[in-house]
Formats: sequence, C-alpha cells, structure tokens
Amino acid sequence: MDFVLTLVAPRASASLSPALLARVRDAVRGGAPVTLADGEAADIPCPAAPDMPSVRAALEGAPVDALPVRAAGRRKALLVADMDSTIVTGETLDELADFAGLKAEIAAITARAMNGELDFPAALRARVGMLRGLPLSALDATWNRVALTPGARALVATMRAHGADTTLVSGGFTFFTERVAALTGFDRQRANILLDDGRTLTGAVAEPIVGRDAKLDTLLARAAALGVGPDAAAAIGDGANDLAMLREAGLGVAFRAKPVVAAEVAARIDHTDLRALLFAQGYTSREIRDD
Repeated sequence: MDFVLTLVAPRASASLSPALLARVRDAVRGGAPVTLADGEAADIPCPAAPDMPSVRAALEGAPVDALPVRAAGRRKALLVADMDSTIVTGETLDELADFAGLKAEIAAITARAMNGELDFPAALRARVGMLRGLPLSALDATWNRVALTPGARALVATMRAHGADTTLVSGGFTFFTERVAALTGFDRQRANILLDDGRTLTGAVAEPIVGRDAKLDTLLARAAALGVGPDAAAAIGDGANDLAMLREAGLGVAFRAKPVVAAEVAARIDHTDLRALLFAQGYTSREIRDD
C-alpha cells in the first residue's frame, strides 16, 4: 500500500467506532485498520491517494480528522511550525493591540492577511505602525495571555525524542517566539523583530520581514542542513503565509486553517489537537510524550 489515511478523533470522546472505520475503509478500498490509540487514532492502508471528498462523506459529519500521507518515509526528520493560532491558541499581535485599544481593528486586518486577501509584509507594517508609542510593558502583559495549543509540547518532545530537528517560524515577533520555543522545546525559532526606543514601541519592524518566502526558505535551509529533502519535513500552519511551506513539505498539515489554506491542503486538523500530526506519522499513543 502506497498511502495511509490516518483518522483521529478528539481524545476526550474516543469516538473511532468499528462502524466508522469500516465505512471509511470501504470508501478508500483500503486494508484492515491499524490501531494507533484505542478509540482515538487509526491507520487505514490505501492503494492510492485517498479521495478526500469520499472520505469526508463516509465520516458522515463525525468530528474526526482524516490525514492522508505517503507510507514511505512517513516519520519526518524535521518539523517546521507556525506559532500564532497553531502552536499557541491566539494571535499575539491582536492581543498586543488590545493594550492600545485597537484589538478589533487590527484583528480585522490580521484575518484578511491570514486568508491571503492582503499583502502580508504591508499588512504587518501597517499593524505595527498603529502601535507606535505603546509601552514595552504591554509585551509582558500580552505574554501573560498566551496559551499553548493542546498537544504542542507532546508534538515537539516526541519528534525530538526520535531524532527530529524542530523549528518555530512565525510572522509574529521574537519577543513571543523566544518564549514559546523555550516553553515547548523547539530547537530554534525565527520571527520578526519589533523595534523600540527603550521605553515604547517605535511603530516599526526590522527588515526584511519574515513572511511566506522566509517560512519556505527556513524549511529548505533546515532540510539542506540535515542532508535531506523537503519530503522529510513535516510542516504545520493555518494562514496564507504558511501555504508555500505546507506545499513543499513531505507532510504539510493545515491546522484549523483559514479558508484559503483549507481549500488547498489535503491533510487537515479541524477537530483534534496537535498530537494528530504525530499519529499522521505513525506514532502510537505509547510512543507519544506527555503534553
């Protein structure tokens, strides 16, 4: 079998029933399901790339994620992950804007940029410009609001335990990526640098801006450093500036993605947490490190 379809249900519900697995198996003309976690995750070997509309029809609306992956080279040697709305639950720039009384206005721009409706570098410069004069204390206050997405620590710890290289790359800011990388265990991080005068934000960001091209370049550079191809990479993100790296990676996964991303990426996590990216690589529940 050249492909595997991994099905993942929310951990609390453990709702992968034999009947559901059988429906999906029949839809893809696959082999016998292989359990990865009782009631939570299972593989269905497939002779060809599964037809995802048929898979979703067979799921009959169940809150189950279905991730297709090539069977060969399934476990990845590197992970490149977006931060905002992926490794952390929210958008750090939007939360920072709240301390300037501009959250709704800036969040609206963020949403359009993440759906590919605006040029990302221009949108970032505009949003940062609106924060000119904001005291640096707002950065610490924003950090106190940051919450990790369930499964984030487990994803990084498990992949690192099996020898993978891990990089956090964000169109956000190093103030946050440095802290998130330390909290979750990423090997390295890359993001934009907010400029300040020692007391307040200047309303500018250091150039060049880390965006779509920089994320792809990061994936390719890390693969080259490891002496592997991009097919050995897992990448995960939610916004339009993640699309290039998701397309290039051997396993590109859209995490609760914006519509423009969800429409283009076959492997999606819409209902479960970041452990689903481990199941998609064939890890069993016994191999996954605690979150």
